[in-house]
Formats: sequence, C-alpha cells, structure tokens
Amino acid sequence: MTTATPTVAAGTQKTGGRGTSTAGRVRRRLNSRTATVVSIVIAVFWTIPTFGLFVSSIRPEDEIKSSGWWNFFTSPSFTLENYQEVLFGRSSSSGQLASYFINSLAITIPSVLFPIAFAALAAYALAWINFRGRDWLYIAIFALQIVPLQMALVPLLKFFSTGVTVGGITVLPAWDLVDEQKFAQVWFAHTCFALPFAVFLLHNFMSQLPGELMESARVDGATHPKIFRSIVLPLITPALAAIGIFQFLWVWNDLLVALIFAGGGDETAPLTVRLAEMAGTRGNEWQRLTAGAFVSIVVPLIVFLSLQRYFVRGLLAGSVKG
Repeated sequence: MTTATPTVAAGTQKTGGRGTSTAGRVRRRLNSRTATVVSIVIAVFWTIPTFGLFVSSIRPEDEIKSSGWWNFFTSPSFTLENYQEVLFGRSSSSGQLASYFINSLAITIPSVLFPIAFAALAAYALAWINFRGRDWLYIAIFALQIVPLQMALVPLLKFFSTGVTVGGITVLPAWDLVDEQKFAQVWFAHTCFALPFAVFLLHNFMSQLPGELMESARVDGATHPKIFRSIVLPLITPALAAIGIFQFLWVWNDLLVALIFAGGGDETAPLTVRLAEMAGTRGNEWQRLTAGAFVSIVVPLIVFLSLQRYFVRGLLAGSVKG
C-alpha cells in the first residue's frame, strides 16, 4: 500500500506533463510565423470578393460595365450615385431599398430577441429544475433539429390561414393578418425554427455551470427567477451573443420564410426580396446590384464586429475546464 500510492501519483504527474507538453507544442505551432502567414493569406483571399464588390459599387456605370473592378487602381474614379439610386431613387428601375431596409430590421430584431429569450428560459428549466419527463422533453427538442424547414412551411402557413380545428371545434382561430401585421407571422416562424438549436446549445452551456454556485444561491434563499436573472444570465452572455449572431445572419439573409409568410408587398418585403427582384429583372444593372448587395451586408458586418469578442468566447465555452 505504501509503494502503490507514489507509483500512481508519479504516473498521474507524468501523464499530466505529457498532456501539457503536447498542448504547448500545438500552441507554439499555431503561433508560429508560418501559421500567421497562412492565416493572413487565407484572410486576404477570403476578403477579395467583398472588396471587389465594394469597389464596383462606387465606380461609375460606364466604367463598371466596360472593365473589371481592378482597373480602378490604374484609373481611379468613384461616385456615390449608385447608392443614391439604390436607396432613394424614385424611378421604377431604381432599387428603392430604403423602405425594404427598414422592413428587414423590423423582421430581424424581434426574430433574434424572441428565440433567445425563450431558449434561455427553457434551457435553464431543462438544466437546473427537476421535473418529471425532463430528459424526454430535452430529447424531443433535440430531435426537432432534424426536421427540414421546408417541410414545416405548409403546415405553418395553414395554421396562420385557417387556425386549428379539433372535432369541428375551433381551438385556435385564423390569424387573418394584413399588411404590416404579417410581420408577426414571420417572427413566429423564425422563433419556431430557431428554438430547438438555441435550446440545445444553451442547455449544454448552462449544464456546465458549477452546481455549488446554484446550491449556495438556494441556501441564501434565492428563487429560480432570482438565480436566472442574477447568476445565470451574466455567465451565459458569450453563448447568447454567439447564438444571436448566428440567428441574426440567418434571418437577415433569409428569403424563403419572409417571402412566404410576409408576402412580396412593399409594406412587408425584406431587403432580400427586393435584391432578388433586381437580379432577376435587371441583371444588367451591375452598378445597382453591387451597391444593393453591399448595403445588405453592412448591418451583419457591424453586428459581427461589435459582438466578435463574445462570439469567440461563446464558441470556446466549455472546451476547457477550470
């Protein structure tokens, strides 16, 4: 007995040292000059198409139609007329994207906030509240991720238009929404589609929080709402930011859901619907297409850059203990 303990301890120390040494070698390789150069090269090649799109959007119409965007550096000439026409043009051939831009914001912001709020509450209940059938409910939510979005469009649209009737009794009436009221249908659809994935990620994040922290709060008399508001929410901020970025990009770039549930009218159609119309009917108006495309990526770019530090922390959360 007296000789076994040092042997186990020595083996444990040796294994820990070997793991630390391996991690150190990996870290040194990732921080090496070669890895840095490769990362810079990949970033440059990844950014070139976006940079070319921006350069094309500020070139005059005759130049963008007669030469490539790289000729801008040999004979620089730029104008903001393309953005003026795309955003505020009065003619039918212009983009008139200003109102559609507002529609996209009206669709995207609630479609991000609603699923995050509901998913955070559901994830906390599944992780820290004991009730019968909790595990089966979590499995069911996880399984909903495999349902293709396209298969749910027709039943959901029928739900909005006719309601729910059981045995000839109307359980839920039809929504019968018109014009700007149809935004609610889009919010509902995006919330339903986002909840399974958001609950799954937040549950995995919350379940790794220290149990001692929750027990200490309960001993001090804190209720579940108090624990969730004062302890859990500050700790899961990186995960919320990561999910928020993913959901924002998905909803902002979505065309199918918004076109089906909001329609293609000027009152509710998002930016993506108008861009699709411009590409389909006026594909030769390159100066307007490039300006419109760059307008559509400005907001997601700002959101990502402003939440980048939380995004990285959210992706790495739970990967390392301690």
